Amino acid sequence: MGQPAAVRPARRPWAILLWIGISILGASAVGGIALSRGETINSLWFIVAAVCVYAIGYRFYSAFIAAKVLVLDPTRATPAERFNDGRDFVPTNKWVVFGHHFAAIAGPGPLIGPTLAAQFGYLPGTLWILIGAVLGGCVQDFVTLFFSTRRNGRSLGQMARDELGPIGGIAALIGVMMIMVILIAVLGLVVVNAMKHSPWATSTVAATIPIAILIGLYMRHIRPGRVLEGTLIGVALLLLAVAGGGWIDQHATIRQWFDYDGPTLALMIIAYGFVAAVTPVWLLLAPRDYLSTFMKIGTVIALAVAIVILRPEVQMPALTQFIDGTGPIFGGALFPFVFITIACGAISGFHSLIASGTTPKLLANERDIRFIGYGAMMMESFVAIMAMIAATVLDPGVYFAINSPAGVVGATAAEAVAKINSWGFPVTVEQMELLAKEMGESTLFARTGGAPSLAVGMASIFSQAFGEGMLAMWYHFAIMFEALFILTTLDAGTRVGRFMLQDLLGNMVPALGRTSWYPSVLFTSACVVAAWGYFLYMGTIDPLGGINSLWPLFGISNQMLAAIALCVGTTILVKSGKLRYAWVTAVPLAWLVVITTSAAWEKLFSPEIRIGFLSHARDLADKLAAGALPPDKLVSAPHLIFNDRLDAALTAFFLITTWILVLDMLRVCYCAVRGHKHPPLSEAPHVPSRLVENWVRD
Repeated sequence: MGQPAAVRPARRPWAILLWIGISILGASAVGGIALSRGETINSLWFIVAAVCVYAIGYRFYSAFIAAKVLVLDPTRATPAERFNDGRDFVPTNKWVVFGHHFAAIAGPGPLIGPTLAAQFGYLPGTLWILIGAVLGGCVQDFVTLFFSTRRNGRSLGQMARDELGPIGGIAALIGVMMIMVILIAVLGLVVVNAMKHSPWATSTVAATIPIAILIGLYMRHIRPGRVLEGTLIGVALLLLAVAGGGWIDQHATIRQWFDYDGPTLALMIIAYGFVAAVTPVWLLLAPRDYLSTFMKIGTVIALAVAIVILRPEVQMPALTQFIDGTGPIFGGALFPFVFITIACGAISGFHSLIASGTTPKLLANERDIRFIGYGAMMMESFVAIMAMIAATVLDPGVYFAINSPAGVVGATAAEAVAKINSWGFPVTVEQMELLAKEMGESTLFARTGGAPSLAVGMASIFSQAFGEGMLAMWYHFAIMFEALFILTTLDAGTRVGRFMLQDLLGNMVPALGRTSWYPSVLFTSACVVAAWGYFLYMGTIDPLGGINSLWPLFGISNQMLAAIALCVGTTILVKSGKLRYAWVTAVPLAWLVVITTSAAWEKLFSPEIRIGFLSHARDLADKLAAGALPPDKLVSAPHLIFNDRLDAALTAFFLITTWILVLDMLRVCYCAVRGHKHPPLSEAPHVPSRLVENWVRD
């Protein structure tokens, strides 16, 4: 698996003292966060803890994995060099690859997950983001990117088939396809809830579509090669769209053109998803990804600077009474649901699709894998930490008023306020009305999904740091920022799902497997969009807000996808004679299997109707049969019952798929250790690189 790097000189005393100091500072910050009780804590400690933990993890743990476990070889030619075709395989500068990789993996998960998990308090989510990323998420991304690079840039499903055999390969392929459907549906639901009855938000998000198309045409046909011009124009138009949304919201007639309920917006998102999947990638997907990268990184840096300047106090307690599973935002106890809810901020299975997709085809040198694989996930985890800060600096009463569905706290403002006050979190109707007016919204009650409350938190921080009288502008800027995260992933996810479906159907009907055949593109895109569109639409008519059922399903499926990636990584380590280092992937794998199995079992068989899919379906069916449902719920009840049972079936399917992969992994590892027959390693042969100065001639 390559040659070890040369022995480095002994560390200098000042370097040792520096890392001792960073370790002490990090331990103090983490200890202060963990032990603070009964008083507020300054959010700056979260930034200090994160920076120190990430620095130590990258400097020492990732270096250990690079040097001892994987043994990176900078003299070995990468697939980008060996298969350089100027289109898919292109040796690329590591900073450019880092930007591409981060833009691809940085979906809304690290923003929404921590925001929702804050219902347990700030402590559990923060600790899991830090520990889970350093020991799990960064490792998964690093290892998957390395093994894909060593296998000519093969996808996760292909590696599973090659290394585990046909059983594991088929299970992985089908499991990944279904997981993609759930992931896209949940992301669509988040953006729908952010735009619901908000003309300002809807018009701003809608404007990003023609802006992306314009920039795509500008950089391809109008001014080819003028990247800086296109970038400046695109960013300026995005900011103008936010300001224009405020004007639209104040116009009595035009605002009606952008004022829609959830189900209507869902149908619009579904139609958009289909169009985006079948249009040329350069026209919409590529320019939107490109522009969103600037917006993502710029906004994240600005938020970090604002937090450092303001040092706001965290208002949410370290632990709330909802750790017992009675939380209003979603049902389920602290274990295992905090891990399932945080998801992408600590470890994300979706990243394995990117790390085994386009990224390994761009790497110019193996030594860049550590920086890109481990480093980009650290940056995403840092985004999750800032999302946790933005959510927890809000008054807890305001946080729960925004995120609690009407089905839990009551349909009227007075009912919601009374319920939230009974939990010990003071909030008033006047306070929420004033906040909504300042944000340019008609109401902020029951704006579930995490995005609106995160936008309120971000707007509060930005307005104090950069413009006190611009709360509404900052709020809708934050909504657009989140929407760019979401729609980028929705676009790419739908396209990736179409490719996987074409690959699957091509085994039965060869013509459907041809990505260049337009009828196949239309048919498979329609199938994928219809699949996630169904779950999206049903989420919008769910009286509990949709997020209550779909986000845990998303979290379970996402973490199970990470388990699949770690199964493949562990198998390759064992087959490569690295059994003593297999714990690097096996430990996070074992943890993921425990929490996903526990969460899936709860969602299947819990008698609590806000947790168990089947118990909720039974409760609805009993009320429907007894005529106990109000008239407004009679029409949607049969659909919700069917949806609960379908969610239960999907959860069972994901659980079975994961255990098939785990058992197949154990079988192959046992055979490899015992010397029995097993699938051989599929690693490509060593070819010396010609891109380094000391390459060896054949």
